[in-house]
Amino acid sequence: MGGGSVFRVSSMKFSGSELRLFYDGSVSAEMKDFSRVVFCAGIARANSGRARIYLTRCFPRIAHRLATLDRKVFIQILFIHAIGHNAFMKPSLLVLIYLSDESRASVDAAFDVIYAPDPSRREAAIATHGAAIRAVLTNGTTGLTAAEIDRMPRLELVSAVGAGYENLPLDHARSRGIVLVNGAGTNDHCVADHAFALLLAVVRDVPQLDRATREGVWRDHLPLHPQVSNKRLGIVGLGHIGAQVARRAAGFDMQLGYHNRKPRDDAPLLRYFDSVEALASWSDFLVVATPGSAGTRHLIDEKVLAALGPHGFVVNVSRGSVVDTAALAHALAAGAIAGAALDVYEGEPEPPRALLELRNVVLTPHVGGRSPEAITASVDNFLDNARRHFAGEPVLTPI
Repeated sequence: MGGGSVFRVSSMKFSGSELRLFYDGSVSAEMKDFSRVVFCAGIARANSGRARIYLTRCFPRIAHRLATLDRKVFIQILFIHAIGHNAFMKPSLLVLIYLSDESRASVDAAFDVIYAPDPSRREAAIATHGAAIRAVLTNGTTGLTAAEIDRMPRLELVSAVGAGYENLPLDHARSRGIVLVNGAGTNDHCVADHAFALLLAVVRDVPQLDRATREGVWRDHLPLHPQVSNKRLGIVGLGHIGAQVARRAAGFDMQLGYHNRKPRDDAPLLRYFDSVEALASWSDFLVVATPGSAGTRHLIDEKVLAALGPHGFVVNVSRGSVVDTAALAHALAAGAIAGAALDVYEGEPEPPRALLELRNVVLTPHVGGRSPEAITASVDNFLDNARRHFAGEPVLTPI
């Protein structure tokens, strides 16, 4: 069976115990077989992986065909069952972020996709298709405005693929009865891995050592840099990502402290600090993993950096707005802190000009949550949430 077959069911009827589906246009026999099987299987509450297992057990004679069924077509069939036989026209989905070809194919299988990942296409898409759009796929940085929501009268689901949702008008959306979801838990490991990569890179001065080696400089002419093991690590924001950072830090035999709005009962081995400044004063390294919002803007400011001190390092994998860029640039240039590593920064996607000439800073372009595994998990989470929503079921990761 080829991937991406699109079809509509014009009507259905039962003949005895057999369900017969009638199609508009030409539909392959195999697609008819599988649509009938899935429609009858009662698997709207199963995700695609569990559905394969369920169907294989119930229909052993076609198990070999289920095992090789194209993933895109399988997702489409699941949506057909979940949405109901009166809704075989796929829901219209506005996509405001860039998707890989593989991710796009998965989403195309379940939705009539309006792809608008840049400002010009975004405005044109809403102007042309706003009346039909039922779902929006975005992220915390790209967001969605209240005015745009008002131009989509049928909108009922908004999803941020990552954990962040700082640029979504939550109250306005809720006043319209719109369901809001995010990708909590889908990229935690990836972001935590990247946080540690940045920490190791800046503390051990890896970028500068790489450059020196390429220029023929030997170690005897280079300064020594501290180790990471057995140091004090402070985590600002002990959520999903912060907890994963703590797990990795334990492997480096580090003492761990954190700051949240309130202590976590499930983190008895981590020392709680009631202010970021107090945490910074205690820490050798500070990893920032708190959500971005108006309440956390410039949470890492001149006072916090001064408390971290001339031997301290800061890593930011949360949102650029959480760190005061001007204060950070001044602290780095003046030696008030030893170094910084940022995956996020104010003014994205433009690079932080005030930091570019400083040798004690490591920068990456907001890629902490991006890996093939994390992207696949994020898209699958969105599809699971969407399928549940359109089947009238509770979503998995509500905001």
